[in-house]
Amino acid sequence: MNLNRIINMIMRILMRKAINKGVNVGINQASRAIKRPGKSAPPLPPERVDVAEASDPEEAQTGPTKQEVRARRKARREIRAARQARRNAGS
Repeated sequence: MNLNRIINMIMRILMRKAINKGVNVGINQASRAIKRPGKSAPPLPPERVDVAEASDPEEAQTGPTKQEVRARRKARREIRAARQARRNAGS
């Protein structure tokens, strides 16, 4: 074996060990962060209140109702269909 091959083998061994140590440290830190008691998800911003936590029904921001979502979706479909019809008519 020539010297170049030996140096490459040694460099690969050293790099493998260094990368493995780095990966292990990162995994250990991540698992420790999960296991820590008292560290929970950050609270919601003050302008948004969860429905389950709201004492006043008006305080909870639940978003649009199903009917509103469906109406918006239907309107978007109609707009898209009209646009497609115009494109096909011009061709």
